[in-house]
Amino acid sequence: MEKILLEKNKWKNKNEQYLFELQKFLDLADNIENKDLKKLVINQMLKCDKCLTNIAENIFKNLENKTTFLEDK
Repeated sequence: MEKILLEKNKWKNKNEQYLFELQKFLDLADNIENKDLKKLVINQMLKCDKCLTNIAENIFKNLENKTTFLEDK
C-alpha cells in the first residue's frame, strides 16, 4: 500500500492540507500583475516543491528499507 502511495506523489496529492495551501498560493500568485514576475514566482515555488517532495520520498524509502531489514531479522 505504501509503495502505491509513493508512486506519482499520491501521498502528497491526497493530503488536504497540502492541496489547500497550494491552492492558496496559486490564488495569491494569480494576483501578481507582472506576467514575468508571476511566472518566476510560480516556477520557483514548483522547484521548491519538487525538492521537498524528493527529500520526503527519500526519507520514506529509507524508512521502508529499515522496516524491511528489521522484519527480515
